[in-house]
Amino acid sequence: MSITSIDTPSTERGSGVDTATRIPRNTLTKDFAALAAEVKEAGLMDRRADRYILRLVILGLATAGSLALMLTLGQSLWQLALAGVFGILFTQLAFLSHDSAHQQVFASGHRNEWFSRIVGNLGVGLSYAWWSRKHGRHHASPNTIGRDGDIATGALVFVPGEEKDRTGFMGWITRHQGWLFFPLLTLFAFALHYNAVRTIILEPKVKHRAVEAVLITVRLVGFPALVLLTLGLPLGLAFLAIQLVVFGVYMGGSFAPNHKGMPLIPKNERVDFLRRQVLTSRNIRGGVLMDWAMGGLNLQIEHHLFPRMPSMNLRKVRPIVQRFCAERDVPYTEAGIIESYGIILRYLNRVGLGYADPMDCPLITQYRGR
Repeated sequence: MSITSIDTPSTERGSGVDTATRIPRNTLTKDFAALAAEVKEAGLMDRRADRYILRLVILGLATAGSLALMLTLGQSLWQLALAGVFGILFTQLAFLSHDSAHQQVFASGHRNEWFSRIVGNLGVGLSYAWWSRKHGRHHASPNTIGRDGDIATGALVFVPGEEKDRTGFMGWITRHQGWLFFPLLTLFAFALHYNAVRTIILEPKVKHRAVEAVLITVRLVGFPALVLLTLGLPLGLAFLAIQLVVFGVYMGGSFAPNHKGMPLIPKNERVDFLRRQVLTSRNIRGGVLMDWAMGGLNLQIEHHLFPRMPSMNLRKVRPIVQRFCAERDVPYTEAGIIESYGIILRYLNRVGLGYADPMDCPLITQYRGR
């Protein structure tokens, strides 16, 4: 199997892209156009605003009920369990904001933008401006070195070879990053909120900067203040710590299985849209419960092929995409949730330890030319 390159004369060994097999660009375009036409004809691209509004109402009522419970429980240790519930609710609101940012809710782009901005900033504490920029680049170039910020070196190193520059304490982190993956996710919420605030304050050309600033201030200052005033300092701090840990682990644990450990694409390698999206994405097996738990992100292949498709339609389009990929011998990757985490941890450890062939990583070698 190979990721097919278009109009590229050669490729580096181990890049995960094989240029030996070439398919004319117009054939690939017509193929995907046929798939898109079939999906549209099935009505799967139609907006489902009513379903999303229902989700928002349910989440809104659940959040209001949780706030009321927090105000009435008093100095009870049950408050700490309630903190975990808030972490789950905020993540579910983030899924809702994510879908709206993808234009999945309304036919109007303006309405989608404001829906995502309000839910994201006020409900979650994430900036719409930051998320839309970052996530848009990811969808355009998933797992592409130098283009996809989701694999850029930060606390973790995802690109083989980049571990060589890490020394001292960060070098130790890198060498053990597979084992540290989940512990580091407990801090992920802080990184998300920090980047959101930083974007609003420092980044140029932020649309509706003042509105985002007011909304995110209410969420990131108002909510903690309410918790501390209600529960006092010791219990309040414990409450906030648990809420942030649950939110960070839930968010990171939902997004990481989708691409980590899948093939990487060199920055200047040209790969057709279908293979770029399918071969760098991984679905997570499961039914309706998994769809709810991961906000539809478990059907990542379908989401990347049709980012504007309402998430509740992704399971319906899955058999169509599977058939399409099978007919064209395009590998379609699925794994169980625990299996996917195992793949991620092994991949991170291999990258962090710097193997002799740094590009010889899980799921990359199978796409090399034979």
